[in-house]
Amino acid sequence: MTDVIHLDAAALRVLAHPLRSRLLSELRMNGAATATELADRLTTNTGATSYHLRKLEAVGLVTDTGTGSGKRRVWEASSRGHEWTPSDFVGDEDAEASLSWLGRHYASEMQARADRWFAAERAWPQEWRDALGYGDDGVHVTAAQAAALRKEIHDVVTRYRHAGAGDPDASDVLVHIILLPADERRPGGAS
Repeated sequence: MTDVIHLDAAALRVLAHPLRSRLLSELRMNGAATATELADRLTTNTGATSYHLRKLEAVGLVTDTGTGSGKRRVWEASSRGHEWTPSDFVGDEDAEASLSWLGRHYASEMQARADRWFAAERAWPQEWRDALGYGDDGVHVTAAQAAALRKEIHDVVTRYRHAGAGDPDASDVLVHIILLPADERRPGGAS
């Protein structure tokens, strides 16, 4: 499995769909599965699930593991994650609309995950409750400095990616990286 893939316009358009994005997330979080298993987990039908898995496969986001038998295909995510560069899509209205939808969808999914954690956290060991959670901060930077900050955070996450491998006390932890302006006013020199 590849670490992170860079989405092109075709992959972005395919992924900007509610069921497809959920299918990819499910495969990344819970591993390989058949269309029937995914349909059960996501409360949808097998036919639609199979159709959308093939769409994701066509742009390289999922792959058939080759371990199924007969018509029973076992699917897995092709990568741990994905990223994109918004400037790659300037002037492509469909891609920009897909990018807008996908960003909002991910923010909504992140909020839903946070809500589930806040509802469950009291049952977790205090050590984990102290280690996890939410914080916010702000910085005053140029666009180049913001890009460097994002890369540095990504590098730290990469360094810790398998730090708990083999430790029974380790758990998977989601890390969301989002840099947003403090307000919507454009910087003075922006064009």
